[in-house]
Amino acid sequence: MLRRLQEGEVLGMPFSRPMPEIGRRCHELRVVDRQRSWRLMYRIDNDAILILDVFQKKSAQTPLSVINNCKSRITRYDAI
Repeated sequence: MLRRLQEGEVLGMPFSRPMPEIGRRCHELRVVDRQRSWRLMYRIDNDAILILDVFQKKSAQTPLSVINNCKSRITRYDAI
């Protein structure tokens, strides 16, 4: 899925969904392996896919700690 994003493909449900509560151009990539669901939070920039966080999905809602970590990482990245 990451390779498809890097090649410019726009992924929608059920693979990816927008995460405006994190920021503009931010999305959640949904990955399911044999027994677990994983979420990869990312932002699409003109020249890169910025990976913000990866976590195992255990509940219906994205944990607030993940959202806050992603926002903090975006702020630090944009300050460079």
